[in-house]
Amino acid sequence: MKKNIDMLHGPVLPALTKLALPIMATSLIQMAYNLTDMIWIGRLGSNAVAAVGAAGMYMWLSNGLASLSKMGGQVNTGYSLGSGSRKEAAGYIANTLRFAAISGIIFGIVCMLSATPLIGFFNLNSPQVIADAKIYLQITCGLVVFSFMNQSFTGIFTALGNSKAAFLATTSGLIVNIILDPVLIFGLGPFPAMRIMGAAVATVIAQAIVTLTFLIFTRKDTLIFPEVHFFGKPNMHYLTSIIKIGLPTSIQSMLFTGISMIIARLVAGYGDAAVAVQKVGSQIESISWMTADGFAAAVNSFIAQNHGAGNRDRIRKGYSHAMGIVLVWGIFCTLLLILCPEPIFRIFITEPDVIPMGVDYLMILGVSQLFMSVEITTAGAFSGYGRTVPPSVISIIFTSARIPLAMLLITTSLALNGIWWSITISSIFKGILLLTWFLFFLRKEMKKS
Repeated sequence: MKKNIDMLHGPVLPALTKLALPIMATSLIQMAYNLTDMIWIGRLGSNAVAAVGAAGMYMWLSNGLASLSKMGGQVNTGYSLGSGSRKEAAGYIANTLRFAAISGIIFGIVCMLSATPLIGFFNLNSPQVIADAKIYLQITCGLVVFSFMNQSFTGIFTALGNSKAAFLATTSGLIVNIILDPVLIFGLGPFPAMRIMGAAVATVIAQAIVTLTFLIFTRKDTLIFPEVHFFGKPNMHYLTSIIKIGLPTSIQSMLFTGISMIIARLVAGYGDAAVAVQKVGSQIESISWMTADGFAAAVNSFIAQNHGAGNRDRIRKGYSHAMGIVLVWGIFCTLLLILCPEPIFRIFITEPDVIPMGVDYLMILGVSQLFMSVEITTAGAFSGYGRTVPPSVISIIFTSARIPLAMLLITTSLALNGIWWSITISSIFKGILLLTWFLFFLRKEMKKS
């Protein structure tokens, strides 16, 4: 299939770049998708942002669970294709999609039935913020199955070397979201003003459109999907391998979110405005980590296929090229957040008493953007080898350290800024240590040849 990139032969940099650019563009589209929501919600005030920020933590948690099927499916599919076994690759794809659908439905039911205690965890102050948070949670997480499916489809198409499919599917969702957000939030024409509920409905419809677009691409694919049978009994051979590869990454991601929720509870002690600052700041910060995550997905698939084919030298060259590009991007993001925090933050929230808090957040987190980009890309390289434990170990240890470090720093003159510094310091350590670990690992792999 001409749309699929050959990652096993020819020059390394062009192949990796052709695969990575649509993925990075997809990440930027996803970032724009989130920022569009935040821009319109920000027009409702910081209380609305705080409500979405609290409920959005559970969407973030769902991403961790969804990464189990995504990572396990992507790595196993890529390895099978590299080994020349299309039948096995089709089996992994079918079981990945089944697992994603079932886990998404279960997560959605739990969130719909448990909205009150889930939002109550954050100890929010305003009754209106609490009510809005519950509504947003029940709609977006209740129908989160579309998000689960989209993540798995993205991983599968990336493993096939067709990263353009994810880009086009995500772009279709962005266009729908851009149109629906102002219409449903503020009410235009025959549509009533639904405020927070409107933002949630727009998000779910956009995600459903993305899923539909992916299904259209599966119908057009001639490489592997004709052999994929979605409806059928789960195969324990495939599921065991999917879970083995994806579980460490999933646990890491969910623990990361759980720790972030505890951090958010500490932030809530400084008022609902501080929660809004964290929500907006993290969305702005996603310009670096979502792009790095997209490039990590390309590195993952490139290494998985070449590992399956035994092309060790291509793996070394691929990682070197990827890291060079990510270093440049990380430096750019660091400078952007440190030098231009106020005009960037004003795009989302214009309340004078909130802006200084947002400026502090962006400047402090800006220090760690380079290291965070290195960590994410290196984790993708490890995962391409099927070694998801090393990045999980590093992430769990140093992300967990944020809680005691934050509790210590808020007792100093840093106050709220101490929480932001705990995040930055841990990110710096994670980037340095994971890079060092991978370089030693790669050296051992190269000696095997």
